[in-house]
Amino acid sequence: MLKLFLISLVIIAIAMALLGVKVFFTKKGKFPNTHVSGNKYLRERGIFCVQTQDRIARNKKTLQIKK
Repeated sequence: MLKLFLISLVIIAIAMALLGVKVFFTKKGKFPNTHVSGNKYLRERGIFCVQTQDRIARNKKTLQIKK
């Protein structure tokens, strides 16, 4: 049981190290922005994350009510 745990721990540690190679070994390394707002193509097409779309819709509704 202990042997299996240690093997699993080593495999997970190796995987985490390999995932962070760019972040750890480059000067200005940072994790990539995988959020919708970080995608230039989607922004150009006017596609936003759900929170942003909700905020826009609420602001439009508020403007309609005030008129």
